[in-house]
This record gives sequence, C-alpha cells and structure tokens, in this order.
Amino acid sequence: MKIKTSEKYGAVVIELKGNVMGGPDAQEFSSLLHKQLEDGKKNIVVNLADVKFMNSSGLGMLISGFTTIKNGGGSFKLANATDKINSLLVITKLITIFDHYTSVDEAVESFK
Repeated sequence: MKIKTSEKYGAVVIELKGNVMGGPDAQEFSSLLHKQLEDGKKNIVVNLADVKFMNSSGLGMLISGFTTIKNGGGSFKLANATDKINSLLVITKLITIFDHYTSVDEAVESFK
C-alpha cells in the first residue's frame, strides 16, 4: 500500500493506493494521523479511489484512524470508495459510522 498526503482548502487528503491490509502500513497510517493532530490539522479525508482490496485488518486501520482523529477533536471522512470497498463497508455496517462522499471535493466541502 502507498500513502500520499496533500492539503486542500484546510483539509488533509490522505490517498491510499493498492491493497489495504494493515500490518506495517497500519502503523505508518496511525503515525501520519497523530502527526496531523500534533500539527493542528483536524480535518482528514481518506481518498479510497485507488484501493484495489481491503481485508479486515485494513478496515481495522480505518476504524483506528477514525477513533484517533475523533478523540483528537477532529473529523475523519472517506471519499471515492470503489463499489467493492463500498459493499464491504455496507456488509460490515461501517457505512453507518463513517461519513462518506463520492468525491474528495465533496468531502472537503462538508467541513465548511
């Protein structure tokens, strides 16, 4: 999995690419989120457009990230989930936990 970070209108956009399967990637993701909070950046959008596959550890990584940001007083939103990832969120009922949007722009707009 590759992680790319950018900023858009006061929100941090984290782009995940490839297979999201936890492990060492989960630690990298967690460290990245803690650093954002330390830097005072609390609006986080995770772009899932290029995620090919996600297992239960990958879902755990997202849940952990959501909890970290929420406990830090921020907002954690998902954008561009593919049909495959979206159905995974529906099956696990996580769709009711995460704010999710069809585009990064929509997610960023929602912070206003």
